[in-house]
Formats: sequence, structure tokens, C-alpha cells
Amino acid sequence: MPELPEVEVLVRHLDPLVKGQRIKGVMVRREKVIRPTTPQQLAETLTGATLQGVTRRAKFLLFQLKAKGAKETFPLVAHLGMTGRIFLQAKKDTLPKHAAVVLDLGTNVLVFEDTRYFGRFTLDASPLDALGPEPLTEDFDVAAFSNALKRSSQPIKVKLLDQTLIAGVGNIYASESLFRAGVSPKRRSDKLKSTEVVTLLKAIQEVLAEAIQFGSTIPLDYAGTGKRDGLFYYGQPVETPNFYEERLLVYDRFEKPCVKCQTLIRRFVQATRSTYFCPKCQR
Repeated sequence: MPELPEVEVLVRHLDPLVKGQRIKGVMVRREKVIRPTTPQQLAETLTGATLQGVTRRAKFLLFQLKAKGAKETFPLVAHLGMTGRIFLQAKKDTLPKHAAVVLDLGTNVLVFEDTRYFGRFTLDASPLDALGPEPLTEDFDVAAFSNALKRSSQPIKVKLLDQTLIAGVGNIYASESLFRAGVSPKRRSDKLKSTEVVTLLKAIQEVLAEAIQFGSTIPLDYAGTGKRDGLFYYGQPVETPNFYEERLLVYDRFEKPCVKCQTLIRRFVQATRSTYFCPKCQR
């Protein structure tokens, strides 16, 4: 599932492309992804509205819209789920088979495509209410982070996936952050020392910032004609080297040597998700 960095990269690409565009029509081809909004509600609300830009909250994309004559904006909330993709394509081109929602922008259309239909493209913003602080903002501070961990007996890797603790961190970057901090994914959250909490918080912020930085340099192919690379879920041109994935230090490197100590990376399952770690560097 795409995490905060992948969503942030997509937001930065889409924002200048859609800003100022007026929605001329709405086509819903798969009602599941817009629930609880109905096709009629979506069409009536969006038609005639102007896109003010795209922002991000956790793993959600927020298309900020303003109805004709209105002063306030309202969000169209998108979540990519496991296989969702959002991109612009020429209106004259054939829509992909799994296009779930299509917004007519005139010359181009904005396509929400999802092969498994686990994503969301809806006016319902209620899932945002329970989200915790953004890890790259001042709201994510040591005191709040430490207090939250002290109240949990869960393994720290599992706790990092709790979106009420940190908004946007998922399986990939939880494993990467723990490796960088030298903390075992099996450690109980409430047993981390204060110095370890500080180190872990810094590691989370560094890992996410680097992922955004390097992800922003990859020429992604949002129209879906290129090869999916397994990390950036929107597809990239076939000739593009997969150089960001090579920067992952521990995730998906089972039985490969640790980049620090050469010990073989191990993998086990926590909360139905694969956890990768170095048994020597993360005792």
C-alpha cells in the first residue's frame, strides 16, 4: 500500500496539473469506491466546481474544490488503497479497463483507476478525523510521541503502523526507521528508553524526507503505459532505473547481507505484515 512519501510525490505532481481546472462532468463506473457518497451526490457537487489544488493528509490525497460563487473550499478525498492510481490523460484516449471514476476537465480527464477497488474517491472526509499528527510537522514532537508509546505494550513496529499515533507511516517506512534507529521491531513500545524514542523519532523523519526527496526525482508515468515498480504504485517509464528501491536498507531484503554489518536480514510476520530487520544491529 502506498505510504506517506509515495502519496506526497503524487500530490506534488498532480497539484500544478489540476489547479484552476473546472470540472465539466463526472462519470462513476464503480460505485464502491465513492461510498458513502452516491453517484448523484458526487456529480451534483463536483460539476461546475473548480480545483484549487491538491494537498495530503497521511495517506490521503485531498482535492480542494470551490463551487461556483462559493467562498469556502471543500475536499474530495482520495485513498489509493492497494492498487489505486490517479492520473491525467487526454479526453480522446481510451479509458483503462479499471477506471472507477473519471472527472471531465475539458481537454483532459482526471482518472481514478483501481484494479481491486479497495481505494476511495469520495466526499466523505470522516476517516481524517481519527488521524494522528503528521510526522514531518512540529505537531509530531518528542513529548507527545513518548507519552503515546508509554501507554502501549504493543511491539514498536506494530505501534508505528497505528495511524492515530503517526499519520502516514506504513510497513515499509516503519521497518526502515527502526533499522536506522537500531531498535528491534519486537521491543515493547513502553520499554523504549527516552534516548531511543528521540533517535527513533529523528529516524522516522529522516527516512520519510529522504523517500520524498528521491521519489520526486523519478519520472513517473501516471498514464499507466509504463512498468509498475513495486514501490511507486503509479507506474514509471520502462527505461527508468529503479534507483530509489535500491536505497531501502532493510525492507524486502530477506537473507541479503546487512549494509552495516553483513549479517543476513531476517523476516517475520507482525500483525499480518512482513517485518524485516537485522538481528545484530537491532537486538
